[in-house]
Amino acid sequence: MRETKRPDKGAIVNRAARIRQLIGRVLQLLALAVCVAGGSATAALFGEPDGDAVRQALRERVVALRTNGELRPGGGEIAARRLIPDFYASRDYAPVWSSPGRRRALLRAVDDSVSHGLDPADYQFDLLRSHADDGLRDAGRLADRDLLFTEALVRLVYHLRFGKVDPHELYEGWNFSRSLGAVEPVQALEALVGVEALGAAIELYAPRLEAYRQLRAALLAYRAIEVVGGWPSLPGGPTLRPGDRDPRVPTLRERLRASGDQLSPPPSDRELFDDALRDAVVVFQTRHGLEPDGAVGRKTVAALQVDVGRRIDQIRVNLERLRWIAQDVAGDYLLVNIAGFNARLYLDGKLAWQSRVVVGRPYRKTPAFRAEMQYLVLNPEWVLPPTILKEDVLPKVARDRGYLAENDMRVVTNAGREIDPGEVDWTRYGRGGFPYQIVQAAGPDNPLGRVKFMLPNPYSVYLHDTPAKKLFQRSERAYSSGCIRLERPMELAVLLLDDPAQWSAEALEAEIAKGETRNVQIGRRVPVMILYHTTEVGEDGRTYFHPDLYDQDAAVLEALGRPFRFSAVGRTRPGR
Repeated sequence: MRETKRPDKGAIVNRAARIRQLIGRVLQLLALAVCVAGGSATAALFGEPDGDAVRQALRERVVALRTNGELRPGGGEIAARRLIPDFYASRDYAPVWSSPGRRRALLRAVDDSVSHGLDPADYQFDLLRSHADDGLRDAGRLADRDLLFTEALVRLVYHLRFGKVDPHELYEGWNFSRSLGAVEPVQALEALVGVEALGAAIELYAPRLEAYRQLRAALLAYRAIEVVGGWPSLPGGPTLRPGDRDPRVPTLRERLRASGDQLSPPPSDRELFDDALRDAVVVFQTRHGLEPDGAVGRKTVAALQVDVGRRIDQIRVNLERLRWIAQDVAGDYLLVNIAGFNARLYLDGKLAWQSRVVVGRPYRKTPAFRAEMQYLVLNPEWVLPPTILKEDVLPKVARDRGYLAENDMRVVTNAGREIDPGEVDWTRYGRGGFPYQIVQAAGPDNPLGRVKFMLPNPYSVYLHDTPAKKLFQRSERAYSSGCIRLERPMELAVLLLDDPAQWSAEALEAEIAKGETRNVQIGRRVPVMILYHTTEVGEDGRTYFHPDLYDQDAAVLEALGRPFRFSAVGRTRPGR
């Protein structure tokens, strides 16, 4: 029997060492291969596409977008057809949204767009959520996700900066600023995607106006009312007055309590219209542009019957309007709100003066525009505007040749030469074509009053004093032919003259008392913004809903509901 030779113990140890060395060498070669391939070996091991694959997928999609003008990544849509290709090309097609935290931050910002009165669907929110999964492994799907998230970011900051609706499409001659300024869009987007606090950076694109912040808070409050069921609608019927007993009174009280107008507890007699309820009605009427008489008549009932959803829409419309004008609101400026019948002067960003105003009738609307205040006219003559001349004065003169003398008016050529009214064949101009001007002399009956504020504009609209002071006591003040009458013009004049040594209130009154027409240059040439906002938050913190005098809210609301699309930016005001 042969003897079996036992393996040498040292040989076994040496063999094990050689095996370990071989394994180490293989691992070194594997690591080297990973470095050379830029991570492709690791991606293959763990089922993730390498970075080059995602870049290539992004490149292919961007090229297709440039070539075809259309791309539908993941079933979505790319509207930024120029910016997105330029943006990805500038970063060599590196993906942006690899971090789950940054994707969650953008999803939160898109979801929160409702607090601005916007619609998350405009940013393809459902698609974003469906592509937000961190478990995606396909390079094409990752490229689609990146494009969708970048598109959503571009759309959102665009809306916050400019508004969704292009006001040029609704208002002919709109001349407020609409520009990115000196910032290049690609650079702005690159900076935005690189910030750490993405949500806060996005918010900076929204208007940084106190009025905007307050209106967002109002939107939140009214949506909270909607969530709990809204408020009851008051049935129609005879006018309710203090002291009445009526079965509708409990509903009235509940309705006012729901909107924060009724705060006191009801009396033991629940159907009694008591003094506390009258006070609540007055608050409601004041907030809705109604005569605050404390009686619940036809107009007050109509306002009480507006449901909370319509008030939410009204707030959304006016948040949009604030986005249109936010770039122009800074420093010194004078705001006139046509729908609110008010004017406010801000100096260095602080409220310095305010006044009730009278604006144009619905058939002679005061237009919305921006212009710069340039000078004052003391004891102004009134050159009759073409519309008033054609529709009002010429027919009256044709019927009564003494009309001009009775109203201290004279006929002049465009060069200022006076014409004898007896030489004019008035019957020829019943339909217009009048070759002269009619001018009313300065004086107590002149509709411009004692001072006129000149802001050159294509509409021949200006601000002025008026002898018809009683109109300011009315809640709805649409009685002019387009120009804006001020209740407190002398205070405004002193502030704009900005020269206490020469132009105190007493000095101004003394100059006007001379009766001479005189132009005076102002010390503070402020921009004047004539706006149409039907909702605003007052100094008392309450939300005010003004009558939609010119029926303009519906067009803005309808435009807010249209599918997303970009409009041109960088437009300048006429003459600039």
